[in-house]
Amino acid sequence: MNWTIDGSHSLAEFSVKHMMVTTVKGRFQKITGNIVWDETNPAASSVDATIDATSITTHDEKRDGHLVSGDFFEVEKYPTITFKSTKVEAKHSDDFKVTGDLTIHGITKQVTLEVEYNGSGKNPWGMTVAGFTAKTSINRKDFGLNWNVALETGGVLVSDKINVTLEIEAVAAPVEATANA
Repeated sequence: MNWTIDGSHSLAEFSVKHMMVTTVKGRFQKITGNIVWDETNPAASSVDATIDATSITTHDEKRDGHLVSGDFFEVEKYPTITFKSTKVEAKHSDDFKVTGDLTIHGITKQVTLEVEYNGSGKNPWGMTVAGFTAKTSINRKDFGLNWNVALETGGVLVSDKINVTLEIEAVAAPVEATANA
């Protein structure tokens, strides 16, 4: 079945250690994409998603301005983050590994998402929706996001490890009517 990511009911969130002692969270507010989901044969499934990098928010204007600058995402040159799956593997009945190509800041690396299928149902408007939660961790330096400041007490201002969580609601694409011959 083909699904369209519902951007108004989905989020891409990240967390990173700040000054080695606290965790700062942020999110990208605009996500789009398509999912081909085959419950009986997960290996035939696929994901193709795009995040608008300009939609980043950490609820701090100054920090957000720094994140979209050339020190980090450089959104004028690289306005999107993309993920295109290359492999889907079932782990358990509702748990999957989705491996694919993640492109951030013009650099593509293979990552694996741990995905949980949360189920499906009809929304109040009669549309079939499905939910997925996906998690992974990446090293930001793998994607050329190298800016940092050494701290006097040791360590750095921003950790290299970034935890990523995706909460996705997808809407089933309407089945096209076939003409009778």
